[in-house]
Amino acid sequence: MSSRKRVLVVGGTGYLGQHLLQGFSEIQGTPFEYDLVFTYHSNLPQPLLDALPHLLPFHVDLKTGQGFDGISRSFGQPDVVVNCAALSVPRVCEMDPAAALSVNVPSSLVDWLSNFKEGNTLLIHLSTDQVYEGVKSFYKEEDETVPVNVYGKSKVAAEQFVSKKCLNFAILRSSIIFGPQTISPVPKSLPIQ
Repeated sequence: MSSRKRVLVVGGTGYLGQHLLQGFSEIQGTPFEYDLVFTYHSNLPQPLLDALPHLLPFHVDLKTGQGFDGISRSFGQPDVVVNCAALSVPRVCEMDPAAALSVNVPSSLVDWLSNFKEGNTLLIHLSTDQVYEGVKSFYKEEDETVPVNVYGKSKVAAEQFVSKKCLNFAILRSSIIFGPQTISPVPKSLPIQ
C-alpha cells in the first residue's frame, strides 16, 4: 500500500483554492508525500495550468455531481478533500437562493464520498462567519448561528448537512479572506488584494 496521501481541492480555481494549490505545490517533496488534484466548474485558467503543470484538473458540476466519476476512475478515493467551492457573493445568493443552496451545500460531493467502501476520507469544509448575525465583535464556535442573508443561511445548511452525513470532517469558519493576487485572477472583486 502506498504511503502517499491523495488530496483533492474542490473549487481549485477560486481565490482560496488557488492559494491552497500553490501552497501545497510549494511543500511538495517534503516528508509529507501526497498526490494533489483539483476541480473546476466554469473555466480552467491557462495561467494556473502553466504555473502548476503537475496538477490534474477535473471538471465537476457540484449541482449535479457530474464529473466525480472521472475522479474515481483516474485518481481513486482521496484521503483528504478540501471544499473551497462556493457561491459566495451575497448579492448573487440573494438573487438566486436555490443556486446558493445547490452549490454551497455539498450534497453531491458527500454523496460521491459515501460511495467509497472505506469511508475514512477527511472532508475539510470551508464555511463563513456570516452564519452569525454580526452584532458582536467576536464569536465562539458554540454561539448560536443566526444568519441574516441567503449566503449565511446556505452555509448553515451546509454545516448541518456535513455534520449529519460525514463521519470524518472539519468545518472552518473564515472571516474576510484577502491577500495577494492569485496565479490566475479571479473574476469577482475582493475588498483587499
